[in-house]
Amino acid sequence: MTATARAELPVVELRADELPAYCPNPAMPLWNHHPRVYLPLEERGEAMCPYCGTRYRLKPGEHVRHGH
Repeated sequence: MTATARAELPVVELRADELPAYCPNPAMPLWNHHPRVYLPLEERGEAMCPYCGTRYRLKPGEHVRHGH
């Protein structure tokens, strides 16, 4: 994949209270669905869907709380 193609992939920014992150997300059109996968944003603050390449990341200033 070229740098140009990578820049065109969609990015979804989430708040910490919207986790766990999963793809496809509810905003995606039905024709574009693939099996649901959960994405681990807790460690790095971002992850990419292995099916469609959509990138998910925490919104700036958001932090994941560990524990209850």
